[in-house]
Amino acid sequence: MSNEIQVEELLNEKQMNGKVGLFAKVTILPGATLEDHEHHGETETYYILSGEGSYTDNGVACAAKPGDTFFCEDGGKHGISCTSAEPLVFMALIIKG
Repeated sequence: MSNEIQVEELLNEKQMNGKVGLFAKVTILPGATLEDHEHHGETETYYILSGEGSYTDNGVACAAKPGDTFFCEDGGKHGISCTSAEPLVFMALIIKG
């Protein structure tokens, strides 16, 4: 991951007895993108804290703003980019299936 994307891991898989793959605060700097990626055997939820962006869910894009929640199902593909002048900050939660 580039230095344009910062992941602050709050709880890891070991701390959560293998049930949670990741619980983190993610910061994407203006103009940067967390490329589309797939999830297998797990789901991922994003909760937007600040900034604005574009969220892609299985090829369909929509605006992302504070207070929005996005859910990627097991087998789904998603990504997110920062479209604002300020960083896009969100919580990311990966739950093992």
